[in-house]
Amino acid sequence: MRFFLAGIMQGSHADASLHDQDYRPRLRTLLAEHFPDADIYDPLADHANSLDYEDDKARAVFYRHNRLCREVDVVVAFVPQASMGTAIEMWEAHEHGRGVVVSISPLSHNWAVRFCSHFVYPDFAAFERELKSGKLAALVRAELARRRAPDA
Repeated sequence: MRFFLAGIMQGSHADASLHDQDYRPRLRTLLAEHFPDADIYDPLADHANSLDYEDDKARAVFYRHNRLCREVDVVVAFVPQASMGTAIEMWEAHEHGRGVVVSISPLSHNWAVRFCSHFVYPDFAAFERELKSGKLAALVRAELARRRAPDA
C-alpha cells in the first residue's frame, strides 16, 4: 500500500522557515508498524533543503508532489493549522485519485479538511488509537475497495 505524508511545512510563515516537522518520523513509524506492506513517501525526506530551491526546481517538485497524491493509496495529512500546500495535496487525492485521505487535524469545521478527508482524527492520540485497534486499517481498506469498484 502506497502512502503519501502530507502536512504543514511552511504554513503561514512569512519568512523562509518550516514548522516543526517532528510529526513525520512519528507517522512513518506508526504506519510501518500497522501497515507492514507500506511504501511511505515523505516529501521532506527527499527535499530537506526545498526552501533554498530555485523557482524552476521548486515548481517542478511542487507539481510532482501534487500529481503523486493522485496515484497513492493513502494520503495522511497532518494539519494542526491551515496549510495551503496540504489542502492542495488533499484535494488532488480526493478529487483526482482513487485513494483515501486520512487527516489528523483539530480543524473539523475547515471545509478543506472536512470535505477532502475520508477520515478525520482531532489529534495524534485519536489517530494512534484507531491505528492500534486495527479499525483505521479496516476503514482504509474498505474505502479503497469502494473507491476502486467499477461503478465508483
